Amino acid sequence: MLTIFITAVVTLVVVLIVANLSSGEKKIEHKIERLYASDDPQFPRSMSLLLGPPVETGNRFEVLVNGDEIFPSMLDGIRSAQKTITFETFIYWSGEIGEQFAAALSEKARAGVAVHVLLDWVGSKKMDRRYLRMLRDAGAEVIQYHKPHWTGLGRMNDRTHRKLLVIDGHTGFTGGVGIAEEWTGNAQDEKHWRDTHFRVEGPVAGHMQAVFMDNWIKASGNVLHGPEYFPKIAPAGDGIAHMFSSSPSGGSDDMQLMYLMAITAATHTIHLASAYFVPDKLTINAIVEARRRGVQVQIVTPGNHIDTHTVREASRAGWGDLLEAGVEIHEYQPTMFHCKLLIVDEYLVSVGSTNFDSRSFKLNDEANLNIYDREFAKIQTAILRDDLAKSRRVTLEDWQRRSLREKLVERVVALLDSQL
Repeated sequence: MLTIFITAVVTLVVVLIVANLSSGEKKIEHKIERLYASDDPQFPRSMSLLLGPPVETGNRFEVLVNGDEIFPSMLDGIRSAQKTITFETFIYWSGEIGEQFAAALSEKARAGVAVHVLLDWVGSKKMDRRYLRMLRDAGAEVIQYHKPHWTGLGRMNDRTHRKLLVIDGHTGFTGGVGIAEEWTGNAQDEKHWRDTHFRVEGPVAGHMQAVFMDNWIKASGNVLHGPEYFPKIAPAGDGIAHMFSSSPSGGSDDMQLMYLMAITAATHTIHLASAYFVPDKLTINAIVEARRRGVQVQIVTPGNHIDTHTVREASRAGWGDLLEAGVEIHEYQPTMFHCKLLIVDEYLVSVGSTNFDSRSFKLNDEANLNIYDREFAKIQTAILRDDLAKSRRVTLEDWQRRSLREKLVERVVALLDSQL
């Protein structure tokens, strides 16, 4: 009898682990054929139609570098709100900046602005519970996404990693930043991280609002709509862009599809900034093929200053083919490098929450903004060059000279690639 009981318990545990770690969807298994270059009108057409919303014109974009620029702009946006604020984030921790956001959001809720806050349960575990009480007492709606419950154990590995703030339906913010002290300052030391965020005005802000609503409906069952959330938006500039999302519950491969299509269409340059760079074999092959047709590829990723060393070890384990093909890999030296940015041919700029790893491609809820603008792309390339100047290039010889201990650790952590 005891044996039967133990067997049943073990079976249940195995079933729960499989349900927890599997996305349940087929992966992209075949390389994408190169049918057009990035300067062909078919490129943005295919990208927009395959990934969801069509591209929108009439937008204006502003790049915000590090916390000293990012947080004041976000807080100013919150304080300017007249009708609605929708806010979704993965990391929200205790500290002075967390206090400032909770106070600003609470103040607007008390003033009658409809405030909706969606926090990932895992990412907000270090958040002072007092902030939640402050927000709710002020009248804000606050939901913690996929908080563990026995009825939804299969969803525990599905985290919302999206970073979205939308003001009155017409102004949005997205990028890599979380709400924590690590993102404050100007990347001046090891305790202050390097990151970039973006402020957006124009019709594409409606796409950002729709992405927020995707998870808000899943978490609350309530549909927020009408002109307060989706107003008619006048053109704010002449920028072309679209916002799209991915989730294990639908379209989990969209982010990897976007990267593969962009890499495949590249003709001259690929610049990639990634906090967690753990590409799978299919993506590595796409990058190697780009190098073979003469595309310059430069990648910036964290060095020794990284919050998850397991990811760095898994990343370095797969660099051989890339380095042999002539891909430049640079490790940022001053502090943790948390940027998430792709620039192709100084034309496409893709920014948002997505890391270059299996967790972002397959397991997390992610959101990215694709901007098709050569002048804007040149600005981002210049910022990346500054990051490159603060980075150390890893050569093939450096990689081959790794210690035996490093190689053994890399082999072990590489087994976890699907969860990193």
